[in-house]
Amino acid sequence: MANTKSSKKDIKRSNRKRLVNTSVKSALKTHIKKVKTAVKAGEGAPEAVVAAVSALDKAVQRGIIHKNQAARRKSRIAKAANAPHVAPVVVEKVAKVAKAKTHTAAKTKAKAAEKPKAAAAAKAPAAKPKAAKPAKPAK
Repeated sequence: MANTKSSKKDIKRSNRKRLVNTSVKSALKTHIKKVKTAVKAGEGAPEAVVAAVSALDKAVQRGIIHKNQAARRKSRIAKAANAPHVAPVVVEKVAKVAKAKTHTAAKTKAKAAEKPKAAAAAKAPAAKPKAAKPAKPAK
């Protein structure tokens, strides 16, 4: 059992995070199951794939699962969704989502690149006119 006040708080914090992370992981499994069900039914697969990919990416961003695990899961659901009767629509929808994410990422990088320049310009002191030095008296 924890003795210090801070370690007791750490235990509470980890329990809260564990509960949230568990629910997110469960939701991921549900999304993947919906993709498999939609593929078997032959309808609604593109929307299910897009939702699952989005959920996986969010989980990676929040640090709940590793990026390689998300990549593996996305690959598997894409492979499952690429049945001959479903493939063209799924590929088109997933490509649109990927393009939108790339575009957003490019905007974010551009803004991040502008921030240091603007900050440096704001921090740079304005050029001050130099005051004339008083002449030294002759000896």
